[in-house]
Amino acid sequence: MSATPSDRARELLRGAFDTHVHIAPDVVERKIDDISLARRFGGLGMAGFLLKSHYGSTAERASVVRAAVPGVHVLGALALNRAVGGMNPLAVEIAAREGARTVWLPTVDSVNESHERDAPPGAKVPVWVKLQLELREQGIEIEPVPVLDDGGAVLPATRAVLATIARNGMLLATGHLGRDEIFAVVEAALEEGVREIVITHPEFPSQNLSVEDQRALAERGALLERCFTTPHTGKIEWEQWIENIRAAGTEHSILSTDLGQIFNPPVEDGMALMVDRLLAAGVDDQEVHVMAVVNTRRVAGADPW
Repeated sequence: MSATPSDRARELLRGAFDTHVHIAPDVVERKIDDISLARRFGGLGMAGFLLKSHYGSTAERASVVRAAVPGVHVLGALALNRAVGGMNPLAVEIAAREGARTVWLPTVDSVNESHERDAPPGAKVPVWVKLQLELREQGIEIEPVPVLDDGGAVLPATRAVLATIARNGMLLATGHLGRDEIFAVVEAALEEGVREIVITHPEFPSQNLSVEDQRALAERGALLERCFTTPHTGKIEWEQWIENIRAAGTEHSILSTDLGQIFNPPVEDGMALMVDRLLAAGVDDQEVHVMAVVNTRRVAGADPW
């Protein structure tokens, strides 16, 4: 496939959001800063994006970008890692009052990812693992953030977070939880009244959800997030990624990029490159529109396009 998106893909993305980007300022080097990306999105006719940080709320920052680049809707979010107190309903409430849209359950500090910190010296590791190891060398040990107890029951702190998300009309994303954690938390979220749920990159190795699991979660009303970086970096073959989308149903899928890493393509190209892959595989324009525009606007809390 070409490294340059097609005009057809660009046109299909008018009004779309990218609801998963990692950009500067951040604690690790990123490919682009938020204001520059907002200007590029505006020039392409895309509606906006959602800022993800593993370490703090991006809601106040998003409001500054919206003021600096009128016409591009930039959204804030919160990831419940140890830096914000883990499963901390107060952090969720404050982020909500600042205007945050999405709450990710633990990502870099999830119990499911804790094995990453045991990588041998010199091993190639994700940028966030490298940071964890640097902090450990400084004597800062970060405990994983559990969402379930040892018996697999949802912890009271997790339920308090879910109730806060529901009360504020926020969206829940499952982060880097493992398969059993995801199912338990989704059930609890529905019980607590959470209305919008996204299963974060189900093809990512630390999730690796089967098609049957993906269908079961879709039946519960969750959207399945199809991230560009997962197949682009070889974590799954593009053909299998597209097969999963078809098997679970395009109406249950949402496209996002998870881009911002310095070694990956430009953030503003990711969605269009995904669309070109889908079109080449025979996915039709209407199905692309649902995944790339209808469902991304739903996740962003925006009006239909």
